Amino acid sequence: MNTSASFQGSSSPFKFFNFDFTIPVSEKVPSLEDQSLDFWQPTQDADLLKQLSFIPGLKEILMLRQVHALEHATVWVLSESKSAYSSPAESTNVQLDNELLGGLSTEQGFYLYGEVNISDLRRAVILARHRITSGEWDLAVHPRCGTNLSVAMLLTAGLAVGVHLLLPFRPIEQLIGLGLAATTAAELAPDLGSMAQRHLTTAIPFNLAIENITRTRDVWGREAHFVKVGWQE
Repeated sequence: MNTSASFQGSSSPFKFFNFDFTIPVSEKVPSLEDQSLDFWQPTQDADLLKQLSFIPGLKEILMLRQVHALEHATVWVLSESKSAYSSPAESTNVQLDNELLGGLSTEQGFYLYGEVNISDLRRAVILARHRITSGEWDLAVHPRCGTNLSVAMLLTAGLAVGVHLLLPFRPIEQLIGLGLAATTAAELAPDLGSMAQRHLTTAIPFNLAIENITRTRDVWGREAHFVKVGWQE
């Protein structure tokens, strides 16, 4: 992006560094949908891997983020199908969450916990990948993700330490401060957790190919289905 401070050829004296201050702010700021379109590109992870292939573990990190998004999208799709099957109510735009389902992502695929037919799971994974790579990027974010819990814990700890240092070292003030810190963290954590998921811990699975789905046990011995994936350019 050109950030030259030259005024040559400018039609307005209010143009600095290519920013036109004569245009209303509402017309210059892109919508969230436009920002998403600019942010996610189908080849961005593949290009990044080609440019920085010398970094150890980069491919595994990129795969883990994409698998994480696919896991969330699969849970959403299964939750929708379960809701449609059990109670055919009026259609709604609100995402429905089946709390009996859960997942755990790895760089090779993800575990899905909960009672689900393997044929339904296979269809859900394929549909989830299609939908999320076709533009339904909200499927990458899930309110029960461990990212939200981690953000809440870090935020609570940070606010608690800040309050402890700022307020007088008397029991009543400290207790009130801790209560305010916990309340504030609880209010902020969901939105901050969603932002962390969207920009840090998930990525649209443009480079994932679904290889197979098997019934297995995780490292703790819990029964689960494992959705194995591979990397594709």
